[in-house]
Amino acid sequence: MRRNLFTIFLMIIVSLLVACGSNTKKIVTEKESTNIKGLVNDFNTDKFKDQTAAITSNELIIMSSDESQDVYDISKEDFFVSIAPYINETHPWLFHNLTGCQGEMTNQEFEVYIEDKKGNVIIDEIITSQSNGFINLWLPRDNIYRVIIKQGEKSVESMLSTFESDGTCITDMQLSNNKNDIVVF
Repeated sequence: MRRNLFTIFLMIIVSLLVACGSNTKKIVTEKESTNIKGLVNDFNTDKFKDQTAAITSNELIIMSSDESQDVYDISKEDFFVSIAPYINETHPWLFHNLTGCQGEMTNQEFEVYIEDKKGNVIIDEIITSQSNGFINLWLPRDNIYRVIIKQGEKSVESMLSTFESDGTCITDMQLSNNKNDIVVF
């Protein structure tokens, strides 16, 4: 009787391992040796063809073609945010998919100005959107920012925050000629 129970138990365990074996999640702890910002940039340049990646406020999640996952804790890094300015088309999203999100305005130059709630200028430069139409930025965590993006006569001004519950995929910044949308802290 014990032998039969043991055999059944063993068969159940083996079945579970076979069924779940390809969907493993590994928390990556060797962060010291991993350049997170470089890794994120590599995904945006299509360096990895057989993997997908998404980024939340606290984790970089990389999924291989066998559905195994590597999860990097990025809660001690600056806050990653990806902005897709647009004129006509956008998509709603919360967390940026580094290998799947597509914005409208690809490989285009934008004047990007970002200041914190104290008026300190964080970014004031011309940035070219990537081939996916997004502008990737790393901002200090736990703050509120005023963001102005301009291209020619069109601009958009918005608020952005970098707290733990905030999204990393900003797709609601529509460029227009309207100058009445001034954001005040």
